[in-house]
Amino acid sequence: MHAHDRKPIACALAAAILIGLSAPLAKLLLGEVEPITLASLLYIGSGLGVVCIAAAQAACGRDRRQTESALQKADLPWLFGMTLFGGVLAPVTLMFSLGMLHAATAAVLLNFEAVATTLLAALIFSEPVGRRIWAAMGCITAACLLLSWDPTAAFGLSLPALGILATCTLWALDNNFGQRLSGRDPLQAIAVKGLAAGIATLCIALLFGEHLPSPLTCTVAMLFGFISYGGLVSVLFLLALRGIGTARSGSLIAIAPLFGVVASLAVFADLPEMLFFAAAPVMAVGVWLLVSEDHVHSHCHPAEVHAHRHRHDDLHHDHEHAPGDPPVSADAEHAHVHRHAEVVHTHQHRPDIHHRHSHR
Repeated sequence: MHAHDRKPIACALAAAILIGLSAPLAKLLLGEVEPITLASLLYIGSGLGVVCIAAAQAACGRDRRQTESALQKADLPWLFGMTLFGGVLAPVTLMFSLGMLHAATAAVLLNFEAVATTLLAALIFSEPVGRRIWAAMGCITAACLLLSWDPTAAFGLSLPALGILATCTLWALDNNFGQRLSGRDPLQAIAVKGLAAGIATLCIALLFGEHLPSPLTCTVAMLFGFISYGGLVSVLFLLALRGIGTARSGSLIAIAPLFGVVASLAVFADLPEMLFFAAAPVMAVGVWLLVSEDHVHSHCHPAEVHAHRHRHDDLHHDHEHAPGDPPVSADAEHAHVHRHAEVVHTHQHRPDIHHRHSHR
């Protein structure tokens, strides 16, 4: 595996660590901030943080237009879907659910996002998923059902746990929409999503009579939103989507609850219920099946013309350059409109933006 092939995997793993920390830390903030207001501050912080990164790069003389493809008008429906489902509906649902659930249990239940992401990627967006992936999804789903079980509740499932699962489904839609934008500038996409979702959610919070906390608490919530909730996590996840596709990125994110459990035990210092210990090994088997999957076969790339960040040693970009094309960066990448000729070859690959072919 080339070093640049490991980059999207590293991005997904880094995102998993930050996501794992999000549930227990958000639960801490819920003691200080009302739920819808907290959701809005998290996303406003994520958007502002990404804007600050872009501004700092511009101040240092870095022109992102040379290395990233800007958002286009055709991307707006996907961006709207990311903002609505992932930036407004999901965090509001999560904030209400977290207040009534053990932090460690919530952290593991958030693993259902990988299942929902893969199901949608396979059934709606036609991403290839083999038997190994389905077996992994079965393990993770079984673990989530164990953690959701409440014999005293209607139908045996607790309402807060169902709220976490609903949150995961909404984020799964967000992930699949994000795959359609993975070839665009991730800072631009996440800045728009974060600010739009945060402002919209803040308006909802004010309509419901919630109040803003102290300036210090607002700052802490927004900083947390940037680091571990929407901004940095979303940029890392979009970079992973670009390189390994939706289902595989989601599968690597599935290890996030492991970090969440450790964080929740450290912060709250109380053990979860016994069902957690029954579900954890089942979840671990599912995660192992996901991250150890290989995929090699002969496949065809149809001729196409598009623009995205790319390098020229990846078996797919051997095109000529026009005089106005930007130079490559220090890591041998750049972005411009380029043409692909039809080619048939065999190599290990993942469903990135060049490998969305059908399978028999």
